Amino acid sequence: MKNTSSALLLLGALASAAFLPGCVASKKYDDLRARQAATEQSLATAERQQREAVTELKKSTDVLNELKLQNRRLAEDSAQTGNALRRTRQLYTQLTDSYDKLLKNSDRALANKADDYNKVARDLARREAELGELETTLNRSKADIDKLNADLKVREARLAELQQALADKDKAVNDLKAKVSNALLSFKASDLQVKMKDGKVYVSLSEQLLFKSGSTKVDPKGQEALKKLATVLQEQKDVNVVVEGHTDNVPILKGTAGMQDNWDLSVLRATEIARLLSTNGVAPERVTASGRAQYVPVSANDTPANKAMNRRTEIILTPKLDELFQILDSNSSAGNK
Repeated sequence: MKNTSSALLLLGALASAAFLPGCVASKKYDDLRARQAATEQSLATAERQQREAVTELKKSTDVLNELKLQNRRLAEDSAQTGNALRRTRQLYTQLTDSYDKLLKNSDRALANKADDYNKVARDLARREAELGELETTLNRSKADIDKLNADLKVREARLAELQQALADKDKAVNDLKAKVSNALLSFKASDLQVKMKDGKVYVSLSEQLLFKSGSTKVDPKGQEALKKLATVLQEQKDVNVVVEGHTDNVPILKGTAGMQDNWDLSVLRATEIARLLSTNGVAPERVTASGRAQYVPVSANDTPANKAMNRRTEIILTPKLDELFQILDSNSSAGNK
């Protein structure tokens, strides 16, 4: 609007100058022309500035609109954020209340757990004490078992030794029976018998082989049997000899010299046989004489034949058991420890 007015004034001035005289008119014309050019330049500058201002205004308007949009968005975001904040605060309050409740419950639970723990700890301590006692007992038992095992081995060794000694003894008795039987083969079975009983060798000699009725002197045939037996016994130095005299139940005749009853008769006959064995080489300390009278019969005294069987002398041969007794004594001593 301002530029248009300037242009009209310039045109008016030019029209007025056309009527001025030549020289003045030319100079003024040039001035007017210069002013016009300046005015046009100013007008162009103003228009350019106006365009730039318009452009800048448009940019500013766009920026303003963008800022308004952002402001509106920020307002909306702020409202949403406020709502979210309020919800968050409400949730936080709820969570805090729940936490406080849980904390209280946790305290009670911890107290209960502490009681349970103390109870478990007491039980554990008691069980550990019991375990210690059991371990001590176990160690003692183990030591006892080890000792028992050692004792058992010793006993097993002694038992093996005893079994071997018994086997040796049985073999010695069997050998002795075989040797005695072989030495006395020439005598009748009715007069002389060799048998084994209770680990001993029994040589049973009838009265018919050895003595006349009521006599204590051995007949020659009986002496022959005793000499052969003595020969065997000389070689068997580890054999003890017991001579037992036996009678039937018929009393001896009254007035028999040196005898009152069958006791005397059985003892005197046993003594006579013991003396003959000793005379024929058997060491006296190995021989024992005893009389049993009628009190150990082998048959009932009801017939003459049975009475004859009871009138006998038994020579009992027993291997010395010193080694066996030593083993038994050592076992007994070990058992008493």
